This record gives sequence, structure tokens and C-alpha cells, in this order.
Amino acid sequence: MAILGAYMVPHPPMIVPDIGRGREKEIEETIRAYEKVAEDIAKIKPETIIITSPHSVMYSDYFHISPGKKAGGSFINFGAGNVSFKEGYDEELVNILNGLAYKSDFPAGSLGEKDKNLDHGTMVPLWFIRNHYKGGKIVRIGLSGLPLTEHYKFGMMIQEAINMTDRRCVFVASGDLSHKLKDYGPYGFAKEGPIYDERIMDISERGAFDEMLDFDETFCDKAAECGHRSFVIMAGALDGVELEIDRLSHEDVTGVGYGICIFHPKGPDNRRHFLDIYMEKLKKRVEAEREKEDQYVKLARASLESYIKYGKVLSIPEGLPPDMIRNRAGVFVSIHKHGNLRGCIGTIGPTEPSIAQEIIQNAISASTRDPRFDPITEDELDLLEINVDVLGQAESVKSMDELDVKKYGVIVSCGSRRGLLLPDLEGVDTVEEQVSIAMRKGRINKGEKIKLERFEVIRHI
Repeated sequence: MAILGAYMVPHPPMIVPDIGRGREKEIEETIRAYEKVAEDIAKIKPETIIITSPHSVMYSDYFHISPGKKAGGSFINFGAGNVSFKEGYDEELVNILNGLAYKSDFPAGSLGEKDKNLDHGTMVPLWFIRNHYKGGKIVRIGLSGLPLTEHYKFGMMIQEAINMTDRRCVFVASGDLSHKLKDYGPYGFAKEGPIYDERIMDISERGAFDEMLDFDETFCDKAAECGHRSFVIMAGALDGVELEIDRLSHEDVTGVGYGICIFHPKGPDNRRHFLDIYMEKLKKRVEAEREKEDQYVKLARASLESYIKYGKVLSIPEGLPPDMIRNRAGVFVSIHKHGNLRGCIGTIGPTEPSIAQEIIQNAISASTRDPRFDPITEDELDLLEINVDVLGQAESVKSMDELDVKKYGVIVSCGSRRGLLLPDLEGVDTVEEQVSIAMRKGRINKGEKIKLERFEVIRHI
């Protein structure tokens, strides 16, 4: 049986009266909307309540599904230990989902449980639900640091697992919106905050779930949202399904965004396979960008494709600009997929006889030897966006006052340890951030005596 209801809900602990102690009245609209969600679930009488929470066990490259027969928890960390939960897990559905993930080599399962206690991202929704409905077991699922497309795929896998049972299921996507909506809020204000809230509420109200995949990771970080990946998993679990949507509320009075929507499935709809729609749109965008690539980027792409497809190091092709053949320089090759970094490796100074050979070698390294990522596979090649940075000569500077995060890259040295960061990177807005990141890359600790160098780059896209 398919999902019978899905819900986008926040999880502010203050909304629970024993925690809020009167402050919950500040967000009465959210409370009223939450009550409607709980009443709706009670009418459905689900056998299983699936909850995705950003505060459950979370890994960078793995979706965690809580194992075992049962779990408990309380709001003791919020001064309300008297409010507690004892929940049974739907072991059969968890086992089916684990089996599907194993069979398809998808990074999800029940390994690595760090904390068996229920988290507040799970308990806040349950507090409202259990006030109206005592039945049903739960499945608790954490998020990951993987791309949004993988979250959507995981949602599709959850849908498949549910369809293999006769369960009456509902899906609760727990997550707050931006935490940076007001100057007086707990995290201050960022211009990205209100933009995020407006976009996600509009998308949710229209059910345009392909647009959820269009959110840039840096933008989401600046908005300080915590629920986006939770909402994307829910969207995947509703893939190919016609929906009746009720936008109940959106509040931002505390400086944090709280949005609530109800999604009622109405039957199959082949127009709503949004991952397919998004991937087709992405391929067209990458194809359009490839047509505008200059010779430097074309060479990097040809190099990594030759190596990944055939295991061969590309020979220098004919017709390259003379500067690529005659000159030597350090080169960085950066690779992105779905807007997320997929590999980046380079050389501070020249190590090859020419810039062309430097590009060929570093494109291979960035795509197959970056220790932060698995090697790029052949089926990813059509989705890659590539940049090539040719580094100018580094020069010493006496202080950070001589740096410019947009114009200069920086090299920070301490003895034999060295860290480098390129200029004009998305999400790096200050010299202090730039130097701090370079220090971490060089394993240089705060307080150690450092040497600063700056360099300019010519960026090819």
C-alpha cells in the first residue's frame, strides 16, 4: 500500500508547553497547523509513521535507518524530562528498506547507531501526533551529506519498500526552515534566509518538487536551514504521485522559519517523476555550458574522459593555443556535479613541461585521486562541470591586509606544512575565512607562526 499522507513540519522544542512555558504562544499559527496535521494522521490511522529528522544519526555519505525493536527519549535536555516517549520500530519495513539498499548498492542502512535515544526532530512531531493518535510503529531515518539527488532517490526507495508491504503509512518530513530571518533571532540575519523560506514554501505549495533539487549547497548553508534534505526525501517518496496540497502555515516571528504543509496522494501521475525531469534539465544545462568551454577546459574534460573510459593518458592534441604548449604554471582542475564539488586537485607550481600537460595530469588526479571523493565513474561524465585555474607567480605578503578574497588566492605555510585556497570561491566571503580554510588544509593550528603568500589566477570555464 502506498503512502496515504505526507507532512512537512518543523520541530521547535518551545512548541511543547512543558518546554515553552508560555513562549509557545508566540507561534500560535504553527501550533494550530500542527494540530491539523495530527488530526489528519489520526483519521488515516497509519500502521507505520516514517519520520525523517536532521537530528537523528547523520553521516556524510550514508543514510542511517534506526535499528531495533523500540526506542525511547525525553525532553530532558530542554528542561522537560517528564515529557517522554516509548516507540516501537517497524522492523519488517526497516529490513525491506535495508535489503533494497543492499541489493542496489545504495548508501543506506542500519549500521553505526551512535545514539539509541530519540532526537527532538523526531519527538516534537510525535508529541502532537500522540496527543491524537496512539497507534502505529515508527521508522526513524537520518539525513546525509550526499547530494540532493541521492536524497530524492532514497525517498523513491522508501516508496518502493512501502509498496512491497500492505502497510498503511504516512511520511513526516521534520525540519525547520531558515534560522537567519531576523536580527534578533538566535543566529542573526542573512539575506539568504527570507529568500530560502519564500522559495521552499512556494515550491511546496505548488508541489514542484523538481525545483527542490535546484537549491545550491552554499545558498542553503548561508540560509542556515535544517530541513531541506528531509523535504527532498519526502518528495522522492511521493515520486510519480498526484497530490492534493494544503499549505497550512508559515511563521518567522522568532527568527527561525516554521512551515507546515499537508500532501494527500490522489493516485499515479506520470508527469511527476521529478528526478527524471531534473536530470534532463541538468544535462541540457551542462551541454549548453560545454559548448562555451574554452580550450583549457576542453582539454581537462578530454583528459579525464580518456582516462575514465579507456584508462589512457591523453596525448597533447593538435591545435592548442601556443601559450598552453610553451608556458609552464601551476594548475588546478575543479569538478562539480549537481552544483557540489566532485573533485579538485592542482599544483602550486609547474611540475610538467607545459601548461597543457599540467592540465592533462591534474584533470586525471582531480577526477580519480581526490581522497575526499570516490573516483568519478563513466556514467557521471555527462553531468560534470569543470573549471581550470592557471596560477600566477606567488608573492609574499606581510599581513592579511594585503589579501583580497576575490582577487587573490592564498598560500599559508608553517615549516614544511602548506595550505592553499583559490580566490573567488562561492561561500568564502572574507579574507579571514580564506586563510582559516587554507590553514586547515595545511594542518596548521591557530596560533602557530605562519607565512602568507598571495597569487592571482586566470580562471577558465
